[in-house]
Amino acid sequence: MSLDDTIAASRALLAERLGPLRPEAALLLGSGWGAVADLVQGAVDVPYHELPAFPRLGVGGHAGLLRAGRIGVREVLVLAGRKHAYETGEADGMKGAVRTLAALGVRLLVQTNAAGSCSEAMHPGELMVIGDHINLAQRSPLFGEAGDSRFVDMSAAYSPALREQALAAARAAGITLHEGVYAWFLGPQFETPAEIRMARLLGAQAVGMSTVPETILARHAGMQVLAFSLLTNMAAGMDSQQLSHAHTLATAKAGEATAVALMKAVLAALQI
Repeated sequence: MSLDDTIAASRALLAERLGPLRPEAALLLGSGWGAVADLVQGAVDVPYHELPAFPRLGVGGHAGLLRAGRIGVREVLVLAGRKHAYETGEADGMKGAVRTLAALGVRLLVQTNAAGSCSEAMHPGELMVIGDHINLAQRSPLFGEAGDSRFVDMSAAYSPALREQALAAARAAGITLHEGVYAWFLGPQFETPAEIRMARLLGAQAVGMSTVPETILARHAGMQVLAFSLLTNMAAGMDSQQLSHAHTLATAKAGEATAVALMKAVLAALQI
């Protein structure tokens, strides 16, 4: 099957499973954000492996499950897990999934991730809304696309209006929410202290191994994007902590309750 065929098949299956649900927002959950899926009421679950356009996942903390339903009064799709570029070397692992969302009428992609802090003002366990990103990996999920539509304007990749709404919702809920620039490293190895010094010089406040490809895909599909990082560690060279995926997951788990509270407050406040 071609990519277009798998997207059409995935859309048809989801439209049947969703019934009367018409979600305008989709939440893509990274490490530390999995409990957001527990907020969904009237849940309809579809494993990724049943959807031809969706990836097969191989990273701890990523369930590979799509859940549809309501969080509060908002109808949503929750994607528990993503395919990372470091698994294959290619940035298009979520292309079929994101385009299936767009085909279903989703207008907003809310992304989440676990990230390292490059700023002394942001500490492990705290949260950041992404204001912009730096594609340090210089890979694109649009490689090989044809036509003028591949030249996507990224000057407002993360919706300024929705960021302001998110910041206001966090203040109202008493949750500390920083704003900053996210730098994407390909991984899977963690960054060196020298690489972190470079990222800081370039203006990054956080670093991670995801999110940027899905943002590009969503903007190419005409969707708005809002994205949040759960800060799980200080970046390499900024303290004495030895970095590991196990440490990332453990710290993410400790910050899970705050991340869930933020998402609940933001979804209630957003005007899409």
